[in-house]
Amino acid sequence: MTAPSVTAPRVTAVVLNWCNEHDTIECLDSLERQDHPALTILLVDNGSPDGSGARLQARYPSISFLQTGENLGYAGGNNRGMKQALDGGADYVLVLNNDTVLERSCVRELVQAARSEGVGAVGAKILRYDAPEKIWFGGGRFDRLRAIGRHERANQLDLDPAERQLLEATFLTGCCLLIPAATLRTVGYFRDDFFAYLEDVEFGLRIMKSGYRLLLAPAARLRHRVPPPGSSPAPSQIHLRDRNRRRIVRLHYSLLDSLRFATWFYPTRVALMVTYGLRGDAARVRGTLRGMVEA
Repeated sequence: MTAPSVTAPRVTAVVLNWCNEHDTIECLDSLERQDHPALTILLVDNGSPDGSGARLQARYPSISFLQTGENLGYAGGNNRGMKQALDGGADYVLVLNNDTVLERSCVRELVQAARSEGVGAVGAKILRYDAPEKIWFGGGRFDRLRAIGRHERANQLDLDPAERQLLEATFLTGCCLLIPAATLRTVGYFRDDFFAYLEDVEFGLRIMKSGYRLLLAPAARLRHRVPPPGSSPAPSQIHLRDRNRRRIVRLHYSLLDSLRFATWFYPTRVALMVTYGLRGDAARVRGTLRGMVEA
């Protein structure tokens, strides 16, 4: 990182670690190479039982460190970090997955986009770590029928690496999300009770309801370690994703939209349980059922 400037907006990058030391190191190293002149890093360890939090703290003595003491999930752990960043005077908070690697100008490009009028949050163009010529997230839209965020241009070739045109969005992934302090003061943080999955979707809906815009800055680029396309979600992911879909519906939907969601959701979940059952996949059957019934 370059020396801090009195004129550049102060950005605090919040990186959440949970038993993933190797990836976190690569992420932190890429943050330390950023060319934004007023960037600080806050490493939050989510109570990692493998001791990786303490080892990372010792490896990076100049980076601020916060230990939650327990696994608060992606939502709760990042909330602790965002609150500390805001208390420390950050103008912007960057929520960042610890299994990402940023290009050197990523933060600077995000900040530049965030200065546009009425912006409540900015996302980046995210490429696959294992195939950096392919896009993982190139924009997002909220799918109201399915109560989920859709990745635009997913798995398409990145045909325009120099792309700069800002893109409007109705969903931004929490993998890389630059949030102005004013947004957090107005809208609040992720919902702790979501724990993980779709906390970014619900957060984006609140941002837009408050009158702010969501933007994608394609000139801000990073790589993200993700499973191969077509991989089956883990049982815990199925459970939390579907439970949180239903919570989004309760929080944000009209009666008519709720009924439309229900007519899609419950038959498709039953069909999935039948499919998993025929494969002998009891764990995914249980995950699907929990997502259907847990409040």
